[in-house]
Amino acid sequence: MRFKEIRHHNFRNLQDAVIRTDARDVVFEGMNGQGKTNLLESIYMLSYGSSFRTPYAKEAVRFGADDMSLSALVGMDDGDMRRIDYQLVDGKRRILLDGKEVNDRKELVYNFPVIVFCHDDIDFVRGEPERRRRFFDQTFSMYNPLYLDSLRRYRMILSQRNAAIKAGQSSLLSLYDGRLAKYGLEIVRDREEGVKNFNQIFPGLYKAISGTDKEVVIRYQPSWKELRSEDEVTSYLESTRDRDMRMLTSTSGIHRDRFTVCDENGPFSQSGSTGQVRLASVLFRLAQARFYMEMTGKEPVVLLDDVLLELDAAKRASFLSHLDSYSQAFLTFLPDERYFGSDDGGRLTYIVEDGHVRPR
Repeated sequence: MRFKEIRHHNFRNLQDAVIRTDARDVVFEGMNGQGKTNLLESIYMLSYGSSFRTPYAKEAVRFGADDMSLSALVGMDDGDMRRIDYQLVDGKRRILLDGKEVNDRKELVYNFPVIVFCHDDIDFVRGEPERRRRFFDQTFSMYNPLYLDSLRRYRMILSQRNAAIKAGQSSLLSLYDGRLAKYGLEIVRDREEGVKNFNQIFPGLYKAISGTDKEVVIRYQPSWKELRSEDEVTSYLESTRDRDMRMLTSTSGIHRDRFTVCDENGPFSQSGSTGQVRLASVLFRLAQARFYMEMTGKEPVVLLDDVLLELDAAKRASFLSHLDSYSQAFLTFLPDERYFGSDDGGRLTYIVEDGHVRPR
């Protein structure tokens, strides 16, 4: 899969333009604040229907404008050409795939897999547990539509259960507990299997790029611990209802699961140095790309937004040498950064300045 061209209209600070992107590696070079990240964001929004920077699509509309649109032509692995259109008019989002409206963003996720490496990834190891839950939910959803379906159903039931708790309607909880157990246990099993497979990739990448023998792995800790049947879970939920009513929320379930980065000394957030933690955090996305390829046989598009600045020169070079599981890469660099060899291999490089994008 490869993005052949991208069009922007009233998108953030970018000049309205058509940008040719028909190369395996596309580099956007410029000083900070010129629009490089905006270019990556536009590709992500076309592929996911949402931004990796903000939950509010209207923030992507150029200041002073009323609407915004993006579009792209994408060459698929089978030779077909697809067109994606993203429109935001009067605050309402509309997404079209080959001229037909997309009603479920799953159509985008499974057709146009994109992985973004961004500065916020630095919090993967030391950040809140929710960051890692979101990461692994995205990772498993990218190749397993049943996982995404179970996750959606679980979240809907959890919302209804929490609403009943806040309303003091404890008698309604038994209506939700069985379904919460059903979909929750499906997710637990998929998470256990997914983490097992992820750990076939992540530790090796860390050793190779860090140049050490340190074994860094992901530990999955389900909230429901050893509970394995729906009856066991529903009984447990019944036994903790008083606690839930006091706390005004569901205090157990897959929304409380933990994914912890560990080495032989325990949580890596405590035992690892600042540099080691930064490297492990950056490698989450590298492992995600390789994991996706191994699970599906397909290569994703990767977006790298200045993340290599977190690494020293030797590790930057090693990182790029291991960045091989992708069909196309979009990278942002500061001026005069040189992480590739002299042979550009057909690479496209653009200079980005005050929202204007021009070939180098």
